[in-house]
Amino acid sequence: MAGTIHITGANGSLAIPAIHHLLDHYPDHTALLTVRDASDADVHTQKLRSILAQYPNATAIVRELNLASLSAVHNFTSATAKDIVDGRLPPLTGIEMATRRPSRYRTLLMSHSSEDYWPSFGPAGGRVVLFSSDAHWPGKNSLEKYPPTLPEDLEQLVKLASDEPADNFGRGFQRYAVSKLATVMWMYALNRYLEQEPALSNITAVAINPGNLSDSRALRTNTPIMLVYMSKFVIQPLRPLLRLMDPTMRTSAEAGADVIDLTTNKAHPGERGYFTLLQKDESSPESQDKAKQRNVWVKSAEWAGITWKDTV
Repeated sequence: MAGTIHITGANGSLAIPAIHHLLDHYPDHTALLTVRDASDADVHTQKLRSILAQYPNATAIVRELNLASLSAVHNFTSATAKDIVDGRLPPLTGIEMATRRPSRYRTLLMSHSSEDYWPSFGPAGGRVVLFSSDAHWPGKNSLEKYPPTLPEDLEQLVKLASDEPADNFGRGFQRYAVSKLATVMWMYALNRYLEQEPALSNITAVAINPGNLSDSRALRTNTPIMLVYMSKFVIQPLRPLLRLMDPTMRTSAEAGADVIDLTTNKAHPGERGYFTLLQKDESSPESQDKAKQRNVWVKSAEWAGITWKDTV
């Protein structure tokens, strides 16, 4: 069923080919695309607009949304919900939530701040897609130096202590992995919340490991120089060989197509849970701890300023 697909971080290296796939294969949907900087001064937003220009008959809306600002997120979701109620946008059928700065837990905060959004789905429901990684499972990612685990004090997720001794790469990757672990836990808690509400039970949530993206911008910008060289001289030129050893090694275009097929419910309609590529998969043992899932859910609601009166 056609509706509005909201994609956050829409000028990201995975999002742009995903949007290309959405407009190419699902032209009856409305694409609501949010970026931190919607001006033409942003080169990545320019690239996004060049893709949209190839589809003059598509309904694609680019809006600015700073996920680092809770007030901006609240204002945006409230205004968009009103647009849907007033008929200026069709009902939501999918939300794809990506973030380039997982250490800030923007995805979880955006999700909790979207309480206005849940009634904005049509009666047929839809899907919420969150992004994870094999890094959330200790020992599964070759870049891991320190295994990811949820801290006892969840405030440590957002109030980072200095590392002694300093190890920017090792600890930085661990924080990335822990953020992906928290995202998977939050997804399980969200599904329980949705299933308990009859009006929302047709909305499903999934967390996907989209694969190790050889052409990701994250390997080239704001990253240790070692990864930059590895991307340029090893990963990209040797991708066909590396793929024999790691079947999840792929391009952003391949991952983007999978993500959109999940978001539109074409792939695995009605299913919930964790996926690797387009295959239903098991997440790490720690991520399946229901007590920890609830703790992440409650704490992220607190960070987002959500109270019981704000819930559906």
